[in-house]
Amino acid sequence: MFTKLKKNYFLLISTFLFLYFFFNLLDGERGLFSYFKKKELLINLQKEETELTNKIKDIEFKNSLLTDNLDLDYIEILLRKKFILGKKEEKFYIIKNHEN
Repeated sequence: MFTKLKKNYFLLISTFLFLYFFFNLLDGERGLFSYFKKKELLINLQKEETELTNKIKDIEFKNSLLTDNLDLDYIEILLRKKFILGKKEEKFYIIKNHEN
């Protein structure tokens, strides 16, 4: 038996090395499956980044309306939304959506 192993020593070692590299190529930390997972994660994070930058720009714009030059129309919108205030003889209609 040892004589067969000695004769096929190179074949045995090369087979184990091939299997080792093959499995690491597919399933290792830097493998093919890991690459696709990380690529999908990158795409999701880029989408989240664009959404957050848009929200930041929107908040900065609203903040700029409340700083140096007050925009009275925007303040009126905020007051109406927050406190449901209105003008004299103005009617409010609150529409509630009942979703099933």
